[in-house]
Amino acid sequence: MADIKPAAKNPTSPKAKNSSNIVSILAPIVCIIAGYLIWRFYFGASSNFSDKLPINKTQGFWPTRENPNADSVFAKMYLGGIIVPILIGTFLTMITFAVERFFAVIKASGSGNPKNFVRKVQMHLANKNIDAAIAECDKQKGSVGNVMRAGLNRYKELINNNELSTDQKVLAIQKEVEEATALELPMLEKNLVFLSTIASIATLLGLLGTVLGMIRSFSALGEDSGGGGAAASKLSVGISEALYNTALGIGTSAFAIVFYNIFTTKIDAITYGIDESGFTLTQSFASQYK
Repeated sequence: MADIKPAAKNPTSPKAKNSSNIVSILAPIVCIIAGYLIWRFYFGASSNFSDKLPINKTQGFWPTRENPNADSVFAKMYLGGIIVPILIGTFLTMITFAVERFFAVIKASGSGNPKNFVRKVQMHLANKNIDAAIAECDKQKGSVGNVMRAGLNRYKELINNNELSTDQKVLAIQKEVEEATALELPMLEKNLVFLSTIASIATLLGLLGTVLGMIRSFSALGEDSGGGGAAASKLSVGISEALYNTALGIGTSAFAIVFYNIFTTKIDAITYGIDESGFTLTQSFASQYK
């Protein structure tokens, strides 16, 4: 029995698209640092507080500020505590990967409707015009087109092969399609784990910040010997500031869930197109080159 020789890999195949994960590792770190800087120097700016005093430089990482302006939401968010910059960084991370996945999915979708593309290829294969089918793949420029093109190249090679049976040829085409699919799918699903993780932990981080803020508020209330309405007012303000953590956490989690579901739906559609393209190639070859 003749061996099935693997087709030579096209240097422009999806494997060439693989890039280092260094950006994926650095992005969350950069976003957390950016979140801290926004919280420290923008939310904590002296213009957001009625005392107009500059931040005490000796207090370093987490300067103490008091008397926020009544109309300054940023000042109240600053007083929400050290979890706030982490939540801001988490939100920035979510936006970063949502934008990155948006462009990646748009590129993977290619041009035109995948179903129309598959129908055109089917028509060319029915007319035994392989070159025209390959030209359609070049026009599509997406993941479905890349997989279909890899299969068509193998398809074209095997037409005049007299050493293999039809079943062996169909198996070789199927294997080529599976290899091309294995190169495409990781690129489609890359970095979605960040969105799913943020969707899970953002709310928990917000609740943690709220609990820590309420602990500080009740602790300060216990140390206040004045009591009465002033103490109750101080407690309500402290709780209000702590709840900004919950609001940030829930908002970030909600956006992450929405983006994750949108991208997974798009990826499922592309995956279906890839599966359909592989079925089209094997069925066409089996019916026309018995």
